[in-house]
Amino acid sequence: MSWKPAYTIILVASTIVDYFCSKAMGRFDEEQKDKRKPFLYISLFSNLGVLLLFKYYNFFNESAQDIAQSLNMTYAMPAFELLLPMGISFYTFQTMSYSIDVYNGIIKPEKHLGYFALFVSFFPQLVAGPIERAGNLIGQLHEHHSFDYNRVVTGLRRMGWGFFKKLMIADNLALMVNQVYNNPGEFEGISFVIATIFFAFQIYCDFSGYSDIAIGAAQVMGFNLMENFRRPYFSKSIPEFWSRWHISLSTWFRDYLYIPLGGNRVVKWRWYYNLFIVFMVSGLWHGANWTFLVWGALHGIYQVFGIITKNQRNAFVDKIGLTQYPVLYKWVQVLTVFFLVCFAWIFFRANNIGDAFYIIRSSVTGIGNVGELLAGTNLNHLLFMDQGLKIFSVSVVSVLIMETVHLIERNGSASRVILQRPVWVRWSFYYVAIIAVLLFGQYGNQEFIYFQF
Repeated sequence: MSWKPAYTIILVASTIVDYFCSKAMGRFDEEQKDKRKPFLYISLFSNLGVLLLFKYYNFFNESAQDIAQSLNMTYAMPAFELLLPMGISFYTFQTMSYSIDVYNGIIKPEKHLGYFALFVSFFPQLVAGPIERAGNLIGQLHEHHSFDYNRVVTGLRRMGWGFFKKLMIADNLALMVNQVYNNPGEFEGISFVIATIFFAFQIYCDFSGYSDIAIGAAQVMGFNLMENFRRPYFSKSIPEFWSRWHISLSTWFRDYLYIPLGGNRVVKWRWYYNLFIVFMVSGLWHGANWTFLVWGALHGIYQVFGIITKNQRNAFVDKIGLTQYPVLYKWVQVLTVFFLVCFAWIFFRANNIGDAFYIIRSSVTGIGNVGELLAGTNLNHLLFMDQGLKIFSVSVVSVLIMETVHLIERNGSASRVILQRPVWVRWSFYYVAIIAVLLFGQYGNQEFIYFQF
């Protein structure tokens, strides 16, 4: 994964192809929709072709070689030595949604190449989203934006929250997660359990932190981008989790893949197939590796299993009387979803499928070492993953602060709660937060995880 000046050519080419294809589609009205198709296909094949070449060619090529070797067949397609351009999955999906929307008549094609180029390359969200829709952003690009003090302060506050999540939580957690997942043979059960839970919060804070910074930076300049996360780890079901996690990608797959496949308005087996395919493609979108495919397949299985067993699960919950205690029932649901999501994260984070299965096996068989840990033996190695008590404590306290903010946000924006406090309280809070990030944040060690996608 890399950003090189030469790769700007890909971005420019994608912009020009989609601009002229959409202009060509715009010449035909709804009754002549068939005449738009060739230009839609040119746009889609161009974007998918670039994506396939840079991101997936070597993966499919190596997989074909493995299959050929297992069948004692000769296969000699060469591999390409190409670095993956940063953000390619994000801007190709953004431009494809634009072309499809123009084809379907949802939006009119943008007449000005400059405004369209600005939409494709809008820098706050260019390399890691949110994957913005043309219907929301292009109109804002045409508007006049004057200085608004309150909007600028709100945007800066949002950016500050994003830096807190990235530098204080994600990057501190990364030190421990990387230590375990990059050296699985050196650790035992409890380390894998803690590292997996830490990775769940690391990837959330890393990606949602970037989204906060992007949304805040756009807000400072007068633009509103779509939300990308809404407290996903408080979800009570897997479908709810996906309505709160990476919303711009989830809704992209819903609108441009799931619904065109037929959605849930088909026979049951086809509905299950549609769900499974969407999550498999979602896994592949994240990376050209079998670990991502298994991660996507697991979420597809969760969705299908949840639908098939819904009545039985509801009957069981009624039978044991759990519905009589709604708060307890809610937290059982939340913790169950969190466990399932963490289990799938093992495949997402592991370096390969073999490591993932080793970590799963060891997470269970090594649990008996808790007694040894409590006795103090190997505490720094197994519990703190060789990073020490300070990094561990800063990470845990920071996560607790963030989740407390999320609990406050059940009843509205946390920013509004802060703004309702006296000036001295607000500024004290700001100074403490900034000093904490400066003292305990990690700098220069960890790039954003989603840059690689």
